[in-house]
Amino acid sequence: MAQANPGYGIIAKLLHWLIFVLLAVQYAIGSIMPHIGRKTLNEGWVNWHFSVGAAILFFIVLRLAWRLLHPVPQLISLSPGERLLSGLVHWALYLLVLAMTLLGWAATNSRGWDVNLFGLVTLPKISPTGSAWGHECGDIHNILVYVLLGFIVLHVAGAAWHYFVKRDQTVARMLFSKAA
Repeated sequence: MAQANPGYGIIAKLLHWLIFVLLAVQYAIGSIMPHIGRKTLNEGWVNWHFSVGAAILFFIVLRLAWRLLHPVPQLISLSPGERLLSGLVHWALYLLVLAMTLLGWAATNSRGWDVNLFGLVTLPKISPTGSAWGHECGDIHNILVYVLLGFIVLHVAGAAWHYFVKRDQTVARMLFSKAA
């Protein structure tokens, strides 16, 4: 017999919370690093921003693959509107994080800089040095920072709604507890 309200497995939970931590770190780094202009060097916080972005890309690809291969049905207690909104917000988050990392990668390459994964693997260039479209990717990346943040706020607000108002098992499914 199928479980009425199945939770996420340990791999999905680990990837979810790891990406959460990496995004929090990335937003902090992005807020304290210098603006990337003509004379900016690829060092310090700027270099950290690229490295953390590469790690986010690595883990969001893993998370998407895992989610597609190991889907978890939505709670049966959700209304059709909640199911639709939940699905839209989740997929928007996945796509925005993926887009942000790819755009940042292209923008970095257009400046002539490399992107390194974990400081060990240099990712291939996806944008030629000096390319106008690579520069444009950086501009779009800078705008999507706020769009992504808006969807993160929606996601957290939805979790708070389910936890504090509806008092259902939505949040428990992503926590590391025996109740989930």
